[in-house]
Amino acid sequence: MLPLLLLPLLWGGSPQEEPGYELQVQKSVTVQEGLCVFVPCSFSYPWSSWYSSPPLYVYWFRDGESQYYSQAVATNNPGKGVKPETRGRFRLLGDVWKKNCSLSIGDARMRDTGSYFFYMERGNDVRHSYQQNKLNLEVTALIEKPDIHFLEPLESGRPTRLSCSLPGSCEAERPLTFSWTWNALSPLDPETTRSSELTLTPRPEDHGTNLTCQVKRQGAQVTTERTVQLNVS
Repeated sequence: MLPLLLLPLLWGGSPQEEPGYELQVQKSVTVQEGLCVFVPCSFSYPWSSWYSSPPLYVYWFRDGESQYYSQAVATNNPGKGVKPETRGRFRLLGDVWKKNCSLSIGDARMRDTGSYFFYMERGNDVRHSYQQNKLNLEVTALIEKPDIHFLEPLESGRPTRLSCSLPGSCEAERPLTFSWTWNALSPLDPETTRSSELTLTPRPEDHGTNLTCQVKRQGAQVTTERTVQLNVS
């Protein structure tokens, strides 16, 4: 699965925007807590050759907040700060000069749920808030389970590498931590149980035992796990 969940598109135009201004973005996006989502977006605005050529700055704001007095959740303007709670998690992707306003949201949190609007400015010539077409984000409880990968069947006495990953996760400010548990007679090396990879040397008596990978987002009460039964030949 891709590290960023690209959800089915529910595109919305902005027919009621002022002439020359248009925004194409998903109307509704749902993501599970702790996971990531990619929101494709494009925009257009009127421009004249008579205008100067100032920088193009774009912003995403929470609905109900002011583009003049509030901090954005994401922007390409180095002179403007973003909200501390979204810094590093809400990121603009793509080239704004190619009218790309796509947004990446990582390590989604319940409090991220809400509506967001897009704003652009290019000097004093063009400034516009695309209020007619907003992005509605819903963060739901985490139900996604980790994937455990290894070659089956396991051979007795032969070291085998196993890996654990969480579909839909991506790099974020709060990294994932992994924990392995095995209800077998042979103990796990404590130094390896916090890694996403694990090397086991199974024995015949380990056949039918359960191995669990638990994934947790650091600093958050977001935990999920998967258990598999080992088949040792």
